[in-house]
Amino acid sequence: MKVHECNPPRQSLIAGAHLGAGLGLKAEHLDDILALPVEEAICTGNSLWFEVHTENYFVAGGPRLNYLRSIRENYDLSFHGVGGSLGYDHQSMPEHIQQVKALINEFQPTLISEHAVWSRSGGAYFADLMPLPRTRDALQSLVEGIDRYQSGIGRRILIENPTNYLDFISEMDEPQFLVEAAQRSGCGLLIDINNLYLSSKNTGIDATEYLSQIPAELVGEIHMAGYDPDPELGQALLIDSHAADIDGPVWALLEHALSLFGHRPVLIERDANIPPFAELMRERQTAQGYLDQCSGHTAVANGFQKEAR
Repeated sequence: MKVHECNPPRQSLIAGAHLGAGLGLKAEHLDDILALPVEEAICTGNSLWFEVHTENYFVAGGPRLNYLRSIRENYDLSFHGVGGSLGYDHQSMPEHIQQVKALINEFQPTLISEHAVWSRSGGAYFADLMPLPRTRDALQSLVEGIDRYQSGIGRRILIENPTNYLDFISEMDEPQFLVEAAQRSGCGLLIDINNLYLSSKNTGIDATEYLSQIPAELVGEIHMAGYDPDPELGQALLIDSHAADIDGPVWALLEHALSLFGHRPVLIERDANIPPFAELMRERQTAQGYLDQCSGHTAVANGFQKEAR
């Protein structure tokens, strides 16, 4: 890693300045997490935090919620939704939002995010994150979905860029689509670096040019993950598996993103082939190292804290 300077944002509407690199929360790591020494200084930009998929906690009680409560006693949480279908078919939203809001009221997560995709049609849920056509009609539908979601939970959210496997004709490019959705709805952006890297390899977009089109003040969180080549097509098609170590080019793209956006909470995602907790913590420390070398992170964090008061 080389030392680089970070450009502080002009203004941010996003919480979480005190957060450093975080991990996706996995039940098999509970004992390891609870055995960690709790950090005392929470405003240094290096605090460990954990993210969960919100829908996994749509339960009335039991060990899963108790597990989350035990983590929340010592760590900040991020709620990352996968079933909101912000882009299409909003009729089923009220019941979904009601469950999300109940969890938010209890756990008070620092960050809340969803995907800029669609996953429902005609009331049927497809359990997948399908990209939207980047048209004006689709943009309007996404903005309406974000508005409903934010109004329903009473909080600002972040929306995540999708992984693209095929190129298709669009009325606007993806950065323009996401930025306009954020500006019109008042939400922020979650930049998934792995998704962007895979989209660049699968469809030929320029990842660095993509990042340059994102206003820093809109970015509230960054995701990092591993990928796998398609079993049949190999390197010609990369799959967002979250089942492998983070690759070198993805780390390099993170460094570039931080140079543009400044210090931001960075999440390490791992959803399959779960390694021992110590291995994930090593990846977390790598991410934290990039954040620590971001020379402007203290000034950025101070600006966030002043705004939050």
